[in-house]
Amino acid sequence: MRPPPRPSRPGPSPAFTGISDSEWLALLPFLLHRSPQGRPLKELRTRMEGIFHIAASHAPWRELPERFGKAETVARYFRRLTHAGLWQRLLEALAEAGPRHPLQGLRAVIARACRRALRIAGPPLMLLARRLEIRQALPGPPWLLPDPDLSETCNRALRHLARPGAPPGLLETALPSLRQLAKNAAGRRRIPRSVRLGWG
Repeated sequence: MRPPPRPSRPGPSPAFTGISDSEWLALLPFLLHRSPQGRPLKELRTRMEGIFHIAASHAPWRELPERFGKAETVARYFRRLTHAGLWQRLLEALAEAGPRHPLQGLRAVIARACRRALRIAGPPLMLLARRLEIRQALPGPPWLLPDPDLSETCNRALRHLARPGAPPGLLETALPSLRQLAKNAAGRRRIPRSVRLGWG
C-alpha cells in the first residue's frame, strides 16, 4: 500500500515590514504592559516590532537594529512573554479569528516567533501548533517532528490488541505497523539546520 502524500510545506515568510495600526490594536490586549516591578513599559510597540524583526530574519538578538531599542531589553521581554504564555494565546486567537481579522496580518511573524519561543516553552507549544494546524509555527516538517498524539494512539491500539479475548495472532500481525507508527511518532533525533531554516 502506498503511503499518503506528504502535505506541502508552507511558503517562505515575507520580510517583516512593521505592525499596522489595526494589527497593533488587535495585538495589544495580549501583551504584558508592566515590568515585573509594576512600572508601565515604554515603547511597547517598538519592542514587539523588534521581536518580530528578529523572528522573521533568523538573526541572533545581538544583531537587533538600534531603532528597536537595546537587544538585551527586547530579548528579556520576549522571554517574559514566552513564560507568560503569550504565544499559545496568540496561536489560539489565530485559529479562531476569521480570515479578515487584523491578527491574520501578523500570522507569519507570530508563527516565526513561536518557533523561536520553542526553546523556552518546549513541546507543549509545538503540540498546540500541531493540533491547531498552524504549520508555520513548527520548527520543521511535521513528519520529522515528535507527535505525542500519534504516540498515544499507538499505545491505545497496543492495549486493544493485547486485551484478553483478542483473536490469536492479531497482535503479531499488527506489531510491525505499530512499531513503524511509534517510530514516526518519536520524530527524528536531529533535523538538519538547512531543513529547519528552509521550513516556512
